[in-house]
Amino acid sequence: MARKISYNKLWKLLIDKNMTRKDLRAISNVSPASIAKLGRGDNITTAVLIKICDALECELADIMELVPCEAAEVE
Repeated sequence: MARKISYNKLWKLLIDKNMTRKDLRAISNVSPASIAKLGRGDNITTAVLIKICDALECELADIMELVPCEAAEVE
């Protein structure tokens, strides 16, 4: 079964912390392009993920997870 990374946990964490994506960019010093990639579920470097985790004081598992790909995406 093919899987992909989902960043839904990150968006939920931001809601819990009453933060916007703009706030995340400011505290983590991550580029707007990287935030946009996260929003689309695109690949992102581990360096960016670590910056986000450091800024939010969390672990990688708190902001991302592996989920099954939909059949249409695999073909």
